[in-house]
Amino acid sequence: MGAAGAFAFTALPAAHATPSAAAVIAEVYGGGGNSGATLTRDFVELGNAGSTAYDLSGYSVQYLPGTPSSGSTWQVTALTGSVAPGARYLVGEGTGSGGTTALPTTDASGSIAMSATTGTIALVSGTTALTCKTAADCAADTRIVDLTGYGTAVVREGSGPATGASNTAAVARADSLADTDDNAADFTAATPSPVNSAGQTPGSGDGGGGDGGSPTDPGTVRVHDIQGTTRLSPYSGQTVTRVPGIVTGVRSSGSLGYWIQDPTPDTDPRTSEAVFVYTGSTKPTVAVGDSVLVTGKVSEYYPSSTSQSNTEITGPTTTVLSSGNALPAAVTLDATSVPDAYIPTASGGSIESLPLQPTVYAQDFYESLEGMRVTFADARVVGASDAYGELWVTVKPDENATARGGTLYSSYDQPNTGRIEVMSLDTTSTFPAANVGDELSGVTTGPLDYSTYGGYNVQATQLGTLVDNGLKQEVTRKQKKDELAVATYNVENLDALDTQEKFDRLAEGVAVNLNSPDIVALEEIQDDNGATNDGTVTAEGTLKRFTDAVRAAGGPVYKWRYISPTNDADGGEPGGNIRQVFLFNPKRVSFTDHKGGDATTATSVVKTRHGVELTYSPGRIDPTNAAWEDSRKPLVGEFTFQGEQVFVVANHFISKGGDQPIHGRYQPPARSSETQRAAQAAEVNTFVKSLLAADRNAKAIVLGDLNDYEFSQTVTTLTADKVLKPLITTLPAAERYTYVYDGNSQTLDHILTSPAVTSFNYDVVHINAEFADQASDHDPQIVRIDVSKCGRH
Repeated sequence: MGAAGAFAFTALPAAHATPSAAAVIAEVYGGGGNSGATLTRDFVELGNAGSTAYDLSGYSVQYLPGTPSSGSTWQVTALTGSVAPGARYLVGEGTGSGGTTALPTTDASGSIAMSATTGTIALVSGTTALTCKTAADCAADTRIVDLTGYGTAVVREGSGPATGASNTAAVARADSLADTDDNAADFTAATPSPVNSAGQTPGSGDGGGGDGGSPTDPGTVRVHDIQGTTRLSPYSGQTVTRVPGIVTGVRSSGSLGYWIQDPTPDTDPRTSEAVFVYTGSTKPTVAVGDSVLVTGKVSEYYPSSTSQSNTEITGPTTTVLSSGNALPAAVTLDATSVPDAYIPTASGGSIESLPLQPTVYAQDFYESLEGMRVTFADARVVGASDAYGELWVTVKPDENATARGGTLYSSYDQPNTGRIEVMSLDTTSTFPAANVGDELSGVTTGPLDYSTYGGYNVQATQLGTLVDNGLKQEVTRKQKKDELAVATYNVENLDALDTQEKFDRLAEGVAVNLNSPDIVALEEIQDDNGATNDGTVTAEGTLKRFTDAVRAAGGPVYKWRYISPTNDADGGEPGGNIRQVFLFNPKRVSFTDHKGGDATTATSVVKTRHGVELTYSPGRIDPTNAAWEDSRKPLVGEFTFQGEQVFVVANHFISKGGDQPIHGRYQPPARSSETQRAAQAAEVNTFVKSLLAADRNAKAIVLGDLNDYEFSQTVTTLTADKVLKPLITTLPAAERYTYVYDGNSQTLDHILTSPAVTSFNYDVVHINAEFADQASDHDPQIVRIDVSKCGRH
């Protein structure tokens, strides 16, 4: 929304130690949508008792519970625009399931669920959350312009809080807006009477621009009014009438609907000029280029519980005025237009009410273009095409480029702002099969959308031409006679019922691309009937087919060792019973069996007259520990190569499922899964310490799918006290990745070694993650150790 340009703005000092002479809190109502309420929504109404307009840009309304606890925080709703002399300014807040009457069009919109009976509202100069929780402390905060405590609020002005608030009653000042800094004296209970800056009250208008005009005349609301200057529409929940726009894209599968864009934009770069019109189960009948008027209800659609929302017009009635109109010019996405900072933060809270800063943050820039036509040219592919007809490009070709054409994810603070997902609205053409490093040549154009998976994306009405830049699978070198080659490979839910093609391709990765390592730690080997949940836990059939396929591809006759899990106790696909498995080439390396290990019995390190041994090999690390709940337990094995003892620990830590997305509305995002992974890492670290305490020169290799980055708490915990070295950090930065997700090349799989492993050659072998045609979603990796040259320490 824009400020009224005719007003001369003034700003009073931000303090409430003396009564405010201009902007004050005029009315507070927290019963909206509650039982017995008429209004469907809570609100705060501001008033201007001064003689000049009061600029609210950069201000906020904040709410604190009436009796704040140690964990209570002020909730913030940002404000924009101004309030004219003698006028009111309406801030909509939480919506309930009750009530029958909507607020008039709000001047600002939040989602705070205010208490109907007790709480504190503050008008604040700034949008940073207050921290005070007592009346005295708040009185000393000079950012507070005005404050109202009601009910039994601890934080209030004067002798006591305003009284009488309920599901059906607000607390309100007299019409004079007199302010004595005593809430009990200044406010009285009253029937809720919200008034907006246009002077509208409930029932005085439809809140959406219905003006009784001709059915072919536009209403008074434009798309930029609907989109507003934050991530949430100030019109959410309200009906808008005859909103004009040009159809720029039509989606006739999936979430049905179309985009309209106003060809006459406002001058505020924060307000998008386009919106998605959701038609439900009805295929759209409009065509690109149609000039339309749309009547419907504005809503915020959340693809998931932690995602941002799409502003939509739902239940539409559409009038087509003309066809074949020129489309509004597309906004260019490139290294110049997209900011380098990624997204604002809110101490882990929602950023939805923060005013957009499209010149500061990339995600704010994209949000300010929500639904609008955007375009880019000659962009490099950084995320391969998938089965859903999606790929990722970068519009910043120099941003953290990998050696093979991707974009490296190297820290939580910089998720790479140039990445953008691309989909196609053309359902008649085959989506191109693109690999990382290929190029979408020429121009790609279409509306900018938002989805759960990946965040902002271009719904292409014009898709660039794919240029194949010839990315090839890597083949690592053969180990030398005196080198022990140990690899790790996540084979993505392999079971005996899978196709022979899958077995053959994964086997080729081992026999050819990895050049037949001496030991291979496999992750995600399922039981013999896969996802059939009938209690089967053995994987003999799966491993027989796999090792036969490796042999057919030119590899050795591998033997295997594993421990069957307790049914449905190790996470993964229900019934699949994934586990880690050791393959080993008996012509090069021997496995030392110490019988008795099972799903719930822990192996440990013991000293014998023959040296250090495991009590069980294969064995598991403390499998009943809570760290491994609903997750894979590490598999430990004792091997001998050319007379040298080597201990190998195969891991598959708990996944990142449940973490908040980096593009979501909660910032910074919570990484809830990290807690359990850190506990798992601590268990493995403790085990390796016990091995080194028994033999400080023990050669240990810890490897597998750790589901976390080289800079994560997981890896930091795993390597604590320098008992392990992460080999990924020995590679050049542009080569440190094993997985590609949302266009970010990142490291989830690792090989780590104990201090005695001093002579090694390490390689990540890129054969899957960068390719549209994948045998697995992970790349394998290998370390070749010259055991005879490994030094004492």
